Amino acid sequence: MKEIEEKAIYSFYNGMNCAQSVLTAYADHLKFDPEMALFVSAGFGGGIGKMQKTCGAVTGSFMVLGISNSKKHLENIDARNATNEMIQKFTVDFTALHGSLDCKALLNCDFTTEAGEKQFKDLDLKKNICSKCISDSIKLIEELVNK
Repeated sequence: MKEIEEKAIYSFYNGMNCAQSVLTAYADHLKFDPEMALFVSAGFGGGIGKMQKTCGAVTGSFMVLGISNSKKHLENIDARNATNEMIQKFTVDFTALHGSLDCKALLNCDFTTEAGEKQFKDLDLKKNICSKCISDSIKLIEELVNK
């Protein structure tokens, strides 16, 4: 798990958005195409299209859970049901840790404005909030898939 977490954080600080960093960190472990994962998750950073809705670390995690379950279950409906259960549990646990799934609420700033962008940088929210959301997401994924 530590290797996946480190890979995700490194990717996040080197050009990937939060969703991309979580999803692609699992490519080797779950044996899927990292390039396709990068493309699929491109629009989920910054709270889905940088609209500050659901946190990209969360949506990236949901994608990981779906892929993980598709590899465990032969039938789509079984994989889908297992994924839905895990997403529901992940949501409860992430919200307990961070108070919200919503990027804007997590950051307590609107980085789509000039003032919010400055606040994001001045308070180093990438390090102080986003990185923690990525790390915690990976820990929650590991708890769920290793049950």
